[in-house]
Amino acid sequence: MTSAPMTDQLAFWNGSAGRNWTDFQETLDATFVPVLQKLLARGAIKPGERVIDVGCGCGASSIELGNQVGAHGEVLGIDISSDMLTRARHRTPPGLHVRYQLADAASHAFVPDHFDVLFSRFGVMFFDDPERAFTNLAGAMRPGGRVVFACWRQPRDNPYFILPLQEAYKHVPKLPEVKPNDPGPFAFASEDRVHSILGAAGFTSIGMEPFDTPLDMAAGRGLDHAMHFALSIGPAARALEGQPQDKITAAAQSIRDALAQHASGDSVNLKGAIWIVTAVRP
Repeated sequence: MTSAPMTDQLAFWNGSAGRNWTDFQETLDATFVPVLQKLLARGAIKPGERVIDVGCGCGASSIELGNQVGAHGEVLGIDISSDMLTRARHRTPPGLHVRYQLADAASHAFVPDHFDVLFSRFGVMFFDDPERAFTNLAGAMRPGGRVVFACWRQPRDNPYFILPLQEAYKHVPKLPEVKPNDPGPFAFASEDRVHSILGAAGFTSIGMEPFDTPLDMAAGRGLDHAMHFALSIGPAARALEGQPQDKITAAAQSIRDALAQHASGDSVNLKGAIWIVTAVRP
């Protein structure tokens, strides 16, 4: 797991990471179906509402939101990855009231007091300055506007992330240590920190619901696909990058053996431990 200031985040998501996430778009969308369904249920999106989808990636959440707001609503999907936004635009059905913007949530000039809902499926943990980003987003929301987003809980509670990395560490050195508040997948793992950030940005009625769900790393495509995914995206892939081939081969075998213990048919289910966060702009 790595983190970086926003300039490095831009380079990261517009380099190999953005391309890899785009290549695995179908896998990620299938894996995260339970999370998106939970968010949509909590968001209770109504026809005609205006929604910001933060960190919209390849568009899965924006498309579903577009279906819910209907012909009289509006969805704005924002992301800093041009590759993922290109995929999002290509796969969004014609006529759906969804548009996409390459933008940094902390600095983009949103229309003020415009949106009813701030929505995000794992898109808010990479802010370099989260208080600034959420303050800027709050200004784009109308009074009474709702927040609903998903973020990861502690690494130790997320085998989906950690199991492949633990197996890789049996053969290669550990990645540089990441501070708990650095931008990255687990930057919002602390309940106290999330309350502090949202409160400082002016939000009230903050709620954090723990949500545990199996996540199919194989997306129904079998153990080989789960292995391909684990070696291409995420912390295990970063730990193996640049290592000698014999170390990579040994690590890959360890990862495969560990994932095989969670295989059932064509699925490889690993626990995901998530926060479903809700709040209101007063």
